Amino acid sequence: MSGATTVRWLPGAASHVLGRKLDSIPFSGYHVLIIAVLALVGFVEGYDLVMTGSLLVLAKKPLHLTEADLRWLIFSPPFMLTVSGLFFSAMSDQISRKAIMLIGVIATTFFTLLIPLVQNAEQLIILRLLTGLGAGGVVSAPFPIAAELMPAQHRRTYSAVYEMALASSFTVVPFIAGVLAGNLNAFRFLALPGGLALFVVPLIVYFVLPESARWHLRKGQPQVAVDIVNRIIARCGNRVPPLTVAELGDTTSIAHEPLPPYWALFARGQIRWTAVGILSGVFAGTAFFLISTLLPKAMVDQGMGVSLGFGLTSLIYLASIPGKGFTGFLAEILGRRWTIFYALAGSLPGLCLMLLAHRAGGHAMVVMVTGGLITGFTVLSAFTATRIYLSEQFPTALRGRGHIFGESFGRLFANGLVPFLVVPHTGSPTIFFGTIIGVVAVGAFIPILFGKETVGQLESVTESVAAVA
Repeated sequence: MSGATTVRWLPGAASHVLGRKLDSIPFSGYHVLIIAVLALVGFVEGYDLVMTGSLLVLAKKPLHLTEADLRWLIFSPPFMLTVSGLFFSAMSDQISRKAIMLIGVIATTFFTLLIPLVQNAEQLIILRLLTGLGAGGVVSAPFPIAAELMPAQHRRTYSAVYEMALASSFTVVPFIAGVLAGNLNAFRFLALPGGLALFVVPLIVYFVLPESARWHLRKGQPQVAVDIVNRIIARCGNRVPPLTVAELGDTTSIAHEPLPPYWALFARGQIRWTAVGILSGVFAGTAFFLISTLLPKAMVDQGMGVSLGFGLTSLIYLASIPGKGFTGFLAEILGRRWTIFYALAGSLPGLCLMLLAHRAGGHAMVVMVTGGLITGFTVLSAFTATRIYLSEQFPTALRGRGHIFGESFGRLFANGLVPFLVVPHTGSPTIFFGTIIGVVAVGAFIPILFGKETVGQLESVTESVAAVA
């Protein structure tokens, strides 16, 4: 890409009309059903992927895991998640969002179902690698789907419910792990619920979830797009007039308009928003994954019992359930950027309490729990805002690739490199919690200083016809 190349997106009449129609549909039971299906996907995927932190503890003795094995379990799955995410991002605007989700759900649940059969560390590592490889698209796909199906004013509702479903899975996994602790087959029993979802969740996604009308319009299929919109209108009670192809205006040029190239994510006029969206997720994600992946190990290494470590982790995630609902509420009141600032900066008091808890003597547990509850309610709840904010940085023609690329690239640091570097130091409260404090302190200011506010109709923020100057 030459330095003189600029990509600008100018408003497209058809996409504006279609977007306004979707945004005008009153919230109904059908929207609730869409949210419920995507939340179910989030719960299952969250359950399958967050098991790493529990497996580090539960499988260590039965499978004779070495420190090298533990580091492989921490770094390799998110690395493969990133690799497959980049692959899915390259193809996600070519095939439907729904297809990406189905591929990912089937792959992750299948490989999780095989965990009870493993006999050694190598087999477990390989299965977690394959789980990461299959999950690259599905962990990110729900947000482009929701951004294009939900009315603008209810996008935060979806985001809050989806993230609360994730938080529920994150709460359930360490709770079950704590109950099973001491059983040599605990890690096998832990994997069963997530694996058995293979026989249920893909069918629900296939038969219940609609395709994206915006995606079909961008593919040059206006009649298909209109039919999808009208089916949504009918299922929502026919409270607005149906859409017609004639209302979209002249759509003949859309069919012959190629997708912008992948490098358009980094072209002048777009690269700033790509970078801001990614960085907003990276800093929140780093804090999240350090806690989700390493907190049980850190608590054990710092002198807390296994069951207490899992119990504290579960309690922190429990606090994030109402926290994510509150963050979703703030996302419309304060806007996405200031909500992200609140979620990250607001966690500093809680993280400081966790850092200093070992100096509190007989009150150490009270201080640790209080700090954990504050942290769970704030930074662990940030994704309600950061993931929708990332999706809103891109036009429809780039949204699938942009969102999945953004989460995949960010995950390489948040879920891979940083935990890999920190894992030898989990026994030090200063290094472990100090790293998280530094991350959230910097990340809180990224969207405020460099981002734009994106609340509103997607087309008003990003949609356009590509023009190269």
